[in-house]
Amino acid sequence: MAPNPALSHTRARPDAGRIRRSAVAAVAGLTAVTLLSACSYGSKADDKKAGADSAASSAGASGAKLSADTVKIGYFANLTHGTALVGLQEGLFQKELGATQIKTQVFNAGPSEIEALNAGSIDIGWIGPSPAINGYTKSDGQSLKIIGGSASGGVKLVVNPDKISSLDDLRGKKIATPQLGNTQDVALLNYLAGKGFKVDAASGAGDVSVVRTDNKVTPDAYRQGSIDGAWVPEPTASKLVTLGAKVLLNEKDVWPDKKFVITNIIVSQNFLKEHPDVVEAVLRGSVNTNAFIKANPDKAKADANDAIKKEAGNALEPAILDPAWADIDFLDDPLANTLQAEADHAVTAGLLKKPNLNGIYDLTLLDKVLAAKGQGPVADAGLGAK
Repeated sequence: MAPNPALSHTRARPDAGRIRRSAVAAVAGLTAVTLLSACSYGSKADDKKAGADSAASSAGASGAKLSADTVKIGYFANLTHGTALVGLQEGLFQKELGATQIKTQVFNAGPSEIEALNAGSIDIGWIGPSPAINGYTKSDGQSLKIIGGSASGGVKLVVNPDKISSLDDLRGKKIATPQLGNTQDVALLNYLAGKGFKVDAASGAGDVSVVRTDNKVTPDAYRQGSIDGAWVPEPTASKLVTLGAKVLLNEKDVWPDKKFVITNIIVSQNFLKEHPDVVEAVLRGSVNTNAFIKANPDKAKADANDAIKKEAGNALEPAILDPAWADIDFLDDPLANTLQAEADHAVTAGLLKKPNLNGIYDLTLLDKVLAAKGQGPVADAGLGAK
């Protein structure tokens, strides 16, 4: 697509206060993965202009003055974060925010994004359910709120067919997940426990060896034979298929109605309290982006691929992009009932003590945005108030 002049893409220069690689998850020992990159939308000239505009009007799409000059947004360069990728690429968030500038940071895994939220380095983020649960419980319910849904599906167990032909063959094999305690790690550990396999959650040792491996290096690990398969999100799963792996299990097949939350939208409670109008504008952008994705699936897929190319350096080839994109459902509903189930899975896996998730959701602004479009409210599974 032609570049949007209002969204000139530049890289932020590293600074001395860059986010530490420390752990911030409910389980002691969860290791944060390095922040991939930091970037902002708007050149220096654009920033000066935006500053002048902010002082003069700082108006959003509705014409109402917004309360913050800047909103800092975090997400992953993954297809499961397609709402963020497409919405930024198409300028749909900026349209709602008006003169409020967007600054972004791109992460590889949830714990580092939670740390950034806690440090004030981002205000709003697209993130998986397990890091959101960990961040909320670790802070005694003070750090974040889930304010909307974004995506369901897009996770598969893919294996080397020469070594594994059925689920019974998993014993003694090495299966990768992206990170200790992340959403896919919890899902695999829970699944293995349900099948009677014994695995030590912290070390990954047991009847099946769970090998925590960064998504970026998982394909090389598979190619070299150091892992026999992986429980991973898209597009990593489809990349492994192009290397000869086969899909042994699609995670959506183990969920009722084949739906489970893979990506939520979270916000700092402080930012929500101080700038609800900005949060509402971002949610309008998200809802509009999901509608755009449904109405223009091929264009949205190309947008997401363009965004990944900017962040990762390489676009996804069609053999990876097409099946990966087709397996993800983009939606506004946070699928709150599945969040509670995923928390229960972490407890079963031994990664989490029984959490109190009361109050983790605040869907007030999302329901307001949906009502303006003639749509009904979404459920919070009784987790919307303490």
